[in-house]
Parts: sequence; structure tokens; C-alpha cells
Amino acid sequence: MWTVHTPSRLQPLLFTNPTRSSSHSHRTTAAVTSPAVGANTHNSLIQSLCKKGQLKQALQLLSKEPNPTQRTYELLILSCADKKSVPDALNVHRELIDDGFGEDPFLATKLINMYSQLDCIDDARQVFDKICDRTIYVWNALFQALSLAGHGDEVLGLYRRMIQVGIASDRFTYTYVLKACVVSESQVSLLQNGKEIHAHILRHGYDNVVHIMTTLVDMYARFGCVDYASRVFREMPDKNVVSWSAMIACYARNGRPYDALELFREMMMLETSDLLPNSVTIVSVLQACGAIAALEQGKLIHGYILRKGLDTIVPVTSALVTMYARCGNLDTGQCVFDQMSKRDVVAWNSMISSYGIHGRGAKAVELFEEMVRRGVSPTPISFVSVLGACSHAGLVEEGKALFESMVKKHGIYPSVEHYACMVDLLGRANRLDEAARIIEDMRIEPGPEVWGSLLGSCRIHCNVELAERASRRLFELEPRNAGNYVLLADIYAEAGMWEEVKRVKKLLDCRELEKVSGCSWIEVRRRVYSLTSVEEFNPQIEQIHALLLQLSAEMKDYGYVPDAKIVLYDLDREEKERILLGHSEKLAVGFGLINSGKGETIRIAKNLRLCEDCHSFTKFISKFTNREILVRDINRFHHFRDGVCSCGDYW
Repeated sequence: MWTVHTPSRLQPLLFTNPTRSSSHSHRTTAAVTSPAVGANTHNSLIQSLCKKGQLKQALQLLSKEPNPTQRTYELLILSCADKKSVPDALNVHRELIDDGFGEDPFLATKLINMYSQLDCIDDARQVFDKICDRTIYVWNALFQALSLAGHGDEVLGLYRRMIQVGIASDRFTYTYVLKACVVSESQVSLLQNGKEIHAHILRHGYDNVVHIMTTLVDMYARFGCVDYASRVFREMPDKNVVSWSAMIACYARNGRPYDALELFREMMMLETSDLLPNSVTIVSVLQACGAIAALEQGKLIHGYILRKGLDTIVPVTSALVTMYARCGNLDTGQCVFDQMSKRDVVAWNSMISSYGIHGRGAKAVELFEEMVRRGVSPTPISFVSVLGACSHAGLVEEGKALFESMVKKHGIYPSVEHYACMVDLLGRANRLDEAARIIEDMRIEPGPEVWGSLLGSCRIHCNVELAERASRRLFELEPRNAGNYVLLADIYAEAGMWEEVKRVKKLLDCRELEKVSGCSWIEVRRRVYSLTSVEEFNPQIEQIHALLLQLSAEMKDYGYVPDAKIVLYDLDREEKERILLGHSEKLAVGFGLINSGKGETIRIAKNLRLCEDCHSFTKFISKFTNREILVRDINRFHHFRDGVCSCGDYW
């Protein structure tokens, strides 16, 4: 429910301001004794000074104006917001009330917007509380302010109150309350609220308003409801470039990069002048290219960026750096970074993260230190990137030093993500006791990211005791995440505890949870193909299986031994080896060998961690076929060449 907030800094506004009273008297006298300078002249001068950014001079002249107009106060308010001056804002607000504008709805909206820009949300609430005549744009102003401040729950409570008092929503109201659904400070999912607002929109005939429906697409996208978002998008009678960009971003950020590229192609085929991709569109398309290692398509987008002059936009070039790195072309990503005329912290983060996923931790640390030397302040994401890079490269001491510097040097307190990085860093290095102590000493509640990092490390080093501890917490925090059950079963299998494997598999069945299917993507001649571990529809599937079977048999003579223990079924060894050959990354390797030219590099992206058998298999394949094979799994890159992997078997 909406509650009236107790006034704080503006409490004196309830009373007559004695300073203002004498000022009024002085200004009236000035106006009488100086008839040559009229009120209109002062108002005009004040407004002119505000437009020129001369706020201090305007405020000095305000004391000489006996009758400031609404327009004068509007420009003073806008000027205070532009100058980011809280003291001046409070002063103007007091003057405004003394001059009788305290109940002006128009100026109330301007004040609320001003306080929102100044991060003074309590003052914005007070302005709303004092207004009796709340027309819809006053409500909208507070909705917007609270949404920007992250108070989504409060917006929705206030929205319900507005409906109860009979105020009708307009097109802006729906936009603000939909945005509020995804900025809940309580971290509670407000999806159901969003669906209810969707119903209101349909009932009141606003489903033909482009910006409302686009916001609805974005809301569903942020909750991961891709099918809902897609249906809203497809049923929109009119779509603009923002609508298309929102849907492309929805696919790109929710694990459907292939669909993002398909929709982008559909958009480009329309060839209308008002549907030309903008920088937001391009960033999402580059993310999709990077997700499935579609290098050739990424190069085409790069060409478009250059032709349209979008290479001066920092988010675009940062996304370009990431795309090249995620497609395995780190050198080109570095060239793009080097040519940037302006680099913000996002650009630096992109480059640091790029070196990290390629296992070049020392270079990532070097870049981080260079960024700091150049006066660019690191963000929390900067530390996630560099700590992740240390983890992939086994740079334990460097990572610990960076973690310690967060608070001491940069005033950044670690979040759950940073603790998860440290647990991963120590766990991968088989310092599991230290990793466990990190969790025990956390100043905040460990989340699933932290316990998941510990469980993953236990999988690498087969630590059953810690794995059971981590999995118990994960089953409480993420009861529907099948991956945690599978990881525990893998650990039991590694330890030869087959009865425990059966128990965990039974839990999966009882809770009706399904393991995420492995999926790999490969680009051949500018077309992207997806292959799954249960592939049935690829017309070359029999040819692929035959090739893999032949290569497996031949490689056994050179030392390849299939790792059958990772198959968690009670089957004979031959059947387990057949299942291993059906892993999606092996199918992608086979598809690449059949369909690419001799000596061409094979690039593959996978949605899960590369298993030990596929890692060993691909090392042998790279030597056996004299091919360079790049595989990016969910964690990092693996460069296979001449029987060796760039990760040094540390992943």
C-alpha cells in the first residue's frame, strides 16, 4: 500500500519562510523605486540566464523579481537538474512554494523529475505527497522516478492506489509500470504483476501503441519468457526499429542466438528506411554472433558498422571486440580495441574478459593494471573479468591480491559474483579448504553462484565430502536446477559410488527434472549449423557417425582411450563408447571435417562445459587430421593444435 512519507529536508516548507518574506518586501520596494525595470524584464532575464547555463546569476536575479512566472520556475528547475546542484534545487523549491506555486501540478512534475535526476528520491516523494490535484502526469512523474531508482515494488503499490482512486492510465503510465516490474528492490519476481498489466493494456485498447508493446517485449525478455515476448512481437500491428531491436536482444540474451540472427536477417530483408539497424540492434547481433562463434557473419556485421559510421560508438566497438574474441579471433579483437579513439571502462572490460576466456590470464592482469594507470576506475564487472581470467590461468596469488585490492584501493565491496570467482580460483587450483573458508567468512549470504563454483571444483578434483555439502545448499537454493544433480552424480561416478549415482538419478526422476541437452554450433561457408547430442534431423548424420567411428578406432591405436566412466548408465563398455561418440561437440567436429576445406580451421561453440572425453578426443583429432580446432564451451576457449590444447588440461 502507498504510505505518506514524513518530510525531511523540505519540512520547513510547511511554514512561512521569514527570509523569503523579507525578500518579497525588498523585491516589491525595488520594483517601486525602479519603475524602469519591470517584472517581465526580470523574468525574461532569469529565463535567458537559465538557458545559457548561468544558474547562479539567475538565482541572484530571482531575489529582485516580485512575480516569478511558472515558466521562470520551470527553467530554474531544469537548470538545477542540469547543474546537478542539490542545494540550489532545494532553494528554488522553497522559493517556488513561497511564491504560491506549491500546488502547481505542472511544476510538481518538473520537481519530481529534477529530484529523480539528483538521486533525491525522498524529496521526489514529498513533492507528490504535497500535491492535492494529482492529474495523471504527476503520478507518471513519480512512477518514472521510482522506477529509475529501482523501487519497482513501490511503483506497483502506488499504481494500484491510483486505480483505486479512479485515475485512468495513459500510454506513459503503462510504460513506466512495466519497467517497474523488472526493477524490484526485494528481488522478488514481479512477472505475475507484468502479466496483469498486460491484461490491462489489452482491455483498454493500448495494444496498438508501439512503445508500450515494445516495453512489454522487453519485460518478458528480462524474465526469460522468450515465447511470451515473441508472441507479443509477432502480434504487434506496427513495429519500429526499437521493437525489432528489443526482440533480437531478447533472443540474444536468453540462449537463442540462432533465432536472433534469423530475426535480424528478416529485418534486413524488409529494406525500409525506418527499419535500418541502429547501434542497439548491432550490439545484440554481435552478441549473437559471438555466442555461436559465427565469425564470418560477424565480419559482415563489422563491414556494415564501418559503412554506416557506427565504429565511433563505444558500445558497438566494445561488442565487436567481444565478438571477435568469442569467435576465437583474439588478435582481430585486439586490433579493434587498439584503434578505438575513446575507450570507456566497458571497452577495457571487454578486452580483459577476452584474454581471460582464452586462458591468457597474465595478459588480462596486465591490461587491468594499464587501465588503472590510465585513470579509468574499475567497476565491479572489471574485477569479475580479471578474477575470472586468473582462475582460468591458475594465477592464484595474483587473484588473491586483486581481490584484496577491491576494498583497500578501489572502495568496491565484493558481491556474490566476486566471491564465486575466488571460490572457483582456489577450487580449480585444488585449494578446496581455502575455498570453503572463503565461503564461511563471507560478509554476505552465499548464493547459488558461490556454491555452484565449489561444486564444480569438487567435480574436477573428486572431493565427495565438500561436494555433498555444496549440493545440499544448492538443492535448497535451486531445487529445479538439474545441472547440480548431474554434477553430483558425476562426482559419485568418478569415486565409483554407483549406488549414490542411482540415488541422485532417482531424485532427478522424482522431481521431473531434465538435464540440459548438449548443443554445439559450427559455421561453415557463412551458414551456422546447430547439432545436439540427440541429433536426428541432420541429413549427414549417418556419414558423421561413420566418420567418428572410423577415427575413434584408428586413434585407439595411437593411445586414445574413451572415458566411459562419465556415462552414468549401467551399460556395457561398447554401448557407453557409442553414447560418447554422440556428444554434440564431436558431431560438430565431424560435420566440420566433412564440410570444410582441407586445412581450414574448425570453430565450434558449445552450451555446456567440455567433457573430459571430448577434450581428449579433440586433441587426438587435431593431430590425426592436421587441423586447428577451436572449441568454446560455457567457461572458456580451447585451441587444439597438433594434439595439444591451449588450456594445458587446466579447465
